[in-house]
Amino acid sequence: MRTSSTSSRLLAATALVAALGLTVSACGGSDDSGSGGGGKSTSGGGGKTLTYWASNQGTSLDNDKQVLTPELAKFTQQTGIKVKLEVIPWSDLLNRILAAATSGQGPDVLNIGNTWSASLQATGALLPFDDATFAKIGGKDKFAPASIAAAGAAGKDPAAVPLYSMAYGLYYNKKMFADAGIANPPKTWDELVADGKKLTKDGHYGLAVEGGNGSENIHHAFVLAKQRGSDWFDASGKATFDTPNNVAAVKQYVDFIAKDKIAAKGNAEYAQNQTITDFATGKAAMMMWQSAATSIKSHGMNPDQYGVVPVPTLQAGATGDAGVTSMVAGINMAVFKNSKNIDGALKFVNFMTSDAEQKTLNSTYGSLPPVKAAQSDPAFQTPDLKTLASVLGSSAAPLPQVANEAQFETLVGTAVKDLFADAAAGKDVSTDSVKAALTKAQQQMPAS
Repeated sequence: MRTSSTSSRLLAATALVAALGLTVSACGGSDDSGSGGGGKSTSGGGGKTLTYWASNQGTSLDNDKQVLTPELAKFTQQTGIKVKLEVIPWSDLLNRILAAATSGQGPDVLNIGNTWSASLQATGALLPFDDATFAKIGGKDKFAPASIAAAGAAGKDPAAVPLYSMAYGLYYNKKMFADAGIANPPKTWDELVADGKKLTKDGHYGLAVEGGNGSENIHHAFVLAKQRGSDWFDASGKATFDTPNNVAAVKQYVDFIAKDKIAAKGNAEYAQNQTITDFATGKAAMMMWQSAATSIKSHGMNPDQYGVVPVPTLQAGATGDAGVTSMVAGINMAVFKNSKNIDGALKFVNFMTSDAEQKTLNSTYGSLPPVKAAQSDPAFQTPDLKTLASVLGSSAAPLPQVANEAQFETLVGTAVKDLFADAAAGKDVSTDSVKAALTKAQQQMPAS
């Protein structure tokens, strides 16, 4: 149920802050621990100024400023509206947004991880995109359906619109595969483990995982559970974390370190995109990542040195839920309901989701445009992006669009992180211990 009054928004946001406790890393961005912008932002600024909170999409906060500043200047030139930009690191973004939702003092326009859409929607702080609002930015139909599906709870007007789209793929090192006598990348998990064991030797590993990153853990646990026909919430929004299939999904993921030993024990602490570094420098032969080309290149690895295929499934050729290989990853753009310049904010959203800007920004960041008309641009026809676009269009599913999704990311993501830590310490990660961890996380969830 959408809460729209100031008091109910305060209660919802405060409850969400309390449930989250620690900051959460969203999908789709590189986590930069550097300083993250200035002081308190105010909304509006009259009719000629907007405040924009951008997420960290590039290699650093400064890199994002370099990318976005000339684009914002174009918008100012076209409309006369100035944009005050603040790029916020993922480690701070959710808590900044929740604080703004609580106080009622926030930016005019902001980026959000698309997995937060329903949780932030429940605070009532974001402007709903009803038909009339969509009409002001070119219509709902200009966006890919999969991206819109990750923009808010089912049956409600979306709380945001897609800006950058991403999907997970399996990245593999062609030379390391050839040297190990492996002709083709794996299509099933059994094949991945078998290949990983062949590739794990002499200080090199078959796979790298980001075991200390709660959101990465959630994304993979979600896919592995989905392939087993399982969800993390029932139809009423109640948490169902410790079902046998969810337990099996988490155990399979943690077993890459615990049982299969195809990922290094140190991966249990990875939380700052070290997975990409290991892959790009040849320390690991495979990784499951979303739209990583730009980051891989920044470490000196050329596109012809690696391939990208869909993440494996339990059975080759699986379809439906069994064939899901990625969550719908990406960044959404929202308008703060308390903005004093809603019309200007929507003009800015329309500008950022225009064909020209979608091509410019997504090609720069190595992501996919959620705006359908921009998807045919040559910039998005590279082999890796064509694979990821196919995944997004045919085998990706949105994370649960429920009000308590953010708490799910925090509680289950942390539980999986702790299980990885146990595995790295040599402790037995049994089915019973995984079930106990998920049961504890479920018990900590607020009532739906």
